Amino acid sequence: MIEEKLALLGISLPIAPKPAGSYVPVVISGNLAFVAGQIPMEGKHVKFTGKVDSIEIGQEAARLCTINALAQLKASLGSLDKVKRVIKVTGFVNSEPSFADHVKVINAASDLLVNIFGEKGKHARAAVGVSSLPLDSTVELELIAEV
Repeated sequence: MIEEKLALLGISLPIAPKPAGSYVPVVISGNLAFVAGQIPMEGKHVKFTGKVDSIEIGQEAARLCTINALAQLKASLGSLDKVKRVIKVTGFVNSEPSFADHVKVINAASDLLVNIFGEKGKHARAAVGVSSLPLDSTVELELIAEV
């Protein structure tokens, strides 16, 4: 059912990106799946790099991070239909100290999850500004889901 919803939204999940460091992409403990931070990878390259200076570009990056997180979940669970609820999203925005629209950037991730999962996609969240991110990516996103 979630795969059909993704198709209706014009989203095809990529092959889950390989970890950029010494960690596993998803850890399942009890009925929770912890998805490691995902950056805006497209293929083998970071699509969005540097400081977020445009809310729209930041939102595109956040959306891609979310799609990559879902690809990780699918690779781990076999099916996104096993997701009972998205519990929490933490979004990190690579930005200058004066940037104050982190919430607007990470809203793209939150809105996408609600569009895909409906009420089950509503979640607690943090949106944080940081001075740098791995591989100079613009956004990094992690999530916790009940499975």
